[in-house]
Parts: sequence; structure tokens; C-alpha cells
Amino acid sequence: MLQPSTGPALTEIERAIEAEIRNGPPIEEANPDAATPKPPMPEYVGHREGATEIGRLSAEAVVREYESAAKEIEATGAELIGLVKHCEAMTRNAIAVTEQLKETAARYREEAKRVFLQIENCSEVTAEVRRTCTELREKIASPDTIGKEEKIAGAVK
Repeated sequence: MLQPSTGPALTEIERAIEAEIRNGPPIEEANPDAATPKPPMPEYVGHREGATEIGRLSAEAVVREYESAAKEIEATGAELIGLVKHCEAMTRNAIAVTEQLKETAARYREEAKRVFLQIENCSEVTAEVRRTCTELREKIASPDTIGKEEKIAGAVK
């Protein structure tokens, strides 16, 4: 209870304030958090008989915090599962691309083999042409008794 002051005006004001406090709503109702409904207690707990009001309120507050954390953990797990599914899809795509890359590499090897053989064939033909030309020049330049026309005709056959 408030201590009355010595002045008469303050005493009247103090009495009016004291009356308002006594007759006004309880303090819990004036609390804005009290108007917000509390979430129900989880089904896995229940109050025991004989628990004090403070013990009940404290236990409820703690179990609600744990339940909130458990829901966050579950949400994280659900998010992780989503990421795993995304990774699985990426893995499937990567395997498909790897198969395409193997096929492309095999085609490149086949093309390399074709070009290799073509170059070697051209090289052989070029070497044979050089040998033929060299032999023909030697026959043309040799001081044989055969005429030049016969040498050329024989080399061309």
C-alpha cells in the first residue's frame, strides 16, 4: 500500500490511484503476452499430481522451448532431404553426361584412327611416287643402248 504524503492534494491523488489499482483488471490481463494464446503442451508430457503452480509453469515453458527446438531440427532434416534429392538428380545428370562424354571420346578415337591411316596411306603413296620418279629419272639418264623412247615406255608400264 502506498504511503500517504503530507500534502492534501497529493493525498487525494494517491487515494484515487490506489482505488484504481485495487478495482482495475488483474496485472496478468494487462500484460500483452498474456492475451496471446499459448501453444498446447506436447502430447508426450503431462503434469504430475502434486506439482506446484510454479513447477508446472516452469516445466511447460521449458518443454515448449524444447519442442520448438525439436521442430526446428525436423525442419532442418526436411531441408536436408530436399538437398539430398537435388544432389541425387545432379548425380543422375552427371552420370548421363559422363556416358555422353565417353561416347564422344570413342568417336574422337575412331576419327583419329581414320585420319592416322589416311595420312599413312598418303605417305606410302607419296613414297611410291618418289621411288617411281627416281627410278624413271635413273633409267632416262643411264647410258644404255636402248633408246630413250624405249626407256620411257618401259618405265611407264
